[in-house]
Parts: sequence; structure tokens; C-alpha cells
Amino acid sequence: MNKTVTLVNEWGDFEVKHPEGSIEDFCRYYLARQNEQKIKGTLVGGVVPHYIDGLLMKIIGRISKLNMLYANKVLQGTDLNQIEEFGMLMTIRQEKNPRKTEVIYANLFELSSGTDMLNRMKKRGLIKEHADKEDKRSKRIELTAKGEKVVEQCLEKIRKNATMMAHGLTDDDKELAVQLLKSIEIKFSALWPQHRTKPFEEVYESIMSEKRKKHK
Repeated sequence: MNKTVTLVNEWGDFEVKHPEGSIEDFCRYYLARQNEQKIKGTLVGGVVPHYIDGLLMKIIGRISKLNMLYANKVLQGTDLNQIEEFGMLMTIRQEKNPRKTEVIYANLFELSSGTDMLNRMKKRGLIKEHADKEDKRSKRIELTAKGEKVVEQCLEKIRKNATMMAHGLTDDDKELAVQLLKSIEIKFSALWPQHRTKPFEEVYESIMSEKRKKHK
């Protein structure tokens, strides 16, 4: 087959799967497919799902769990007990003076467990809270001087952990992985506040009906 035709066909396939992808994203995608290496070792622990969606989610889930295990290890000896606390502090730092509920939901916690975590960090002197001037029923929080110091201390440790976890991938591989997966994170992060109180079947039907409409 003519090389130009082959390239156009490859681009068409990529564009269908990733309509927002750039030419640079396509190049990374194409090269990654051409340079696939045979990976040695057992893929995922326990039962290997026989359907591709399940396998993808299990791989993502296990990577996430392993990242948490190593991150919690790297935080030993600091004033943080777990990686989720670091995420909370980073959200507070970025948003400057957010409501407690904003921090909790941004980090995908239920209200009760998120509140407990923030209260524990407050007792350790990492954050402080005050009444919301616009809504007296709400509380706003910010980092203390100690909290700022802890974030700076832990930031480099967390970066080292991320670098360690992804060190076997090229920068192009990493860019491609982000390109392929970011739409899932963006979509469901936005939808979760609406979905959290609904039955799963209702959630499933709303998501799958969107897919059916796109394919009509």
C-alpha cells in the first residue's frame, strides 16, 4: 500500500478515537504502537479480566494503589500520615482560602471522611479554619506556617516517587498516556458530584445513552 495512504488511514483511525488529539499526539501514538516491546512478567495480580475495559481499569487501579503505597512510604518521617493528606494540603494551597466542602469534594472524598481528615490535620497544626463571611454555615480553611513548611518538605518527596514510578517510560510515552486518559478523568470528575447520590444503573444508563447518541 502507498505510504501516504497508510499514513492517512492511521491518522483517520486516531482521529476517530481521539478527536481532540493534535498532530503531535498522533505522532506519539503512532510511534508507541510501532515500538511496542514485549513486556516480561505477570500482568496484574489475581484474576485478569477477560474484557478490555475491565483489564484497563484494573491496570489503572493497581498502578494507583501501588503509587499510594510507595507515596505513603516516602512520607514516613514527615508530619503527614498518608498521600491523601498531601492532596488536601495542595488543594488548600492552590485555592488559597477555600471552603472545607470544596477541598473535600475536589479530592473525591465523602463529606464525613473528608471532614475527619481535615480535623486531624487541624489538630496537628497544619491548617486553620474560620467562618465564611458569605455563608456563616460554612467554614473556610488555609494553611498555617507549619502547613506551608510541610507541603514544601513533602513536595520534592512526592515528585521523586512519581519520577520513580514512571521512570521506565519515555517522555513521549508519558505524554501519550496523559492524552489517552485525561478525558476520562475530566469527564468523571465533573460528573461525580451529580452521580454520587444516584443508583448505579441510573448513572450507567445516562453515560451509555450518550455513547449511543454519538454513534447514530
